[in-house]
Amino acid sequence: MRAAFYGRVSTLRQKTDSQVDESRALLTGLKWQWVEYLEQESAVKHRPVLEQMMLDAKHGKFEVICVWKLDRIARSTKQFIDLVLELDRYGVRFMSLTQKMIDSDANDPMGRFLLHLFSALAELERGIIVERVKAGVAAAQARGVHCGRQPKAFHRDRVMELRNSGSSWRAIARELGVDQRTIRREFARRQAVAKASAKPPKRVKQTKH
Repeated sequence: MRAAFYGRVSTLRQKTDSQVDESRALLTGLKWQWVEYLEQESAVKHRPVLEQMMLDAKHGKFEVICVWKLDRIARSTKQFIDLVLELDRYGVRFMSLTQKMIDSDANDPMGRFLLHLFSALAELERGIIVERVKAGVAAAQARGVHCGRQPKAFHRDRVMELRNSGSSWRAIARELGVDQRTIRREFARRQAVAKASAKPPKRVKQTKH
């Protein structure tokens, strides 16, 4: 079995870190060949060693990724679930060397259950986020707040002037600094407003009593 071991360690204690030593002993007992990805502990979110390991996993350089404990690789439940599901798409197994229940082996019933559970949790979280966004947009719109892309700023009054003077759509768009579709929409909108304003008021028939 080709394996990768990921650990976050302190550079001052890297050679004697207990998690690394214990993990090496466990991997030796499994008689696996492995490569080590050791990341220096840091408060910075960017983790280049982890990113390189995920890239190597995508390219099929090993069959399983091992960690000493979950908190060595993931900083949140969501991050852990996303990572395991990503590895599953690459055909790479994930396992914790000291937490025996954490093993995404697709050939094992418990591993398959774990993957299905993680997929369901990820879908649930996506659904919750979508519902929260929809609720937030609806609440904002009810308060009169504009949501979505801001309309482009340009001299809208000039659209009618330039078009009525014979300018082409392309020339108008170039002068006002927006695309032709925006110019055409604005022109059509203003025409509709003008037509609506020009309509005579409806006469109300008076009935004789």
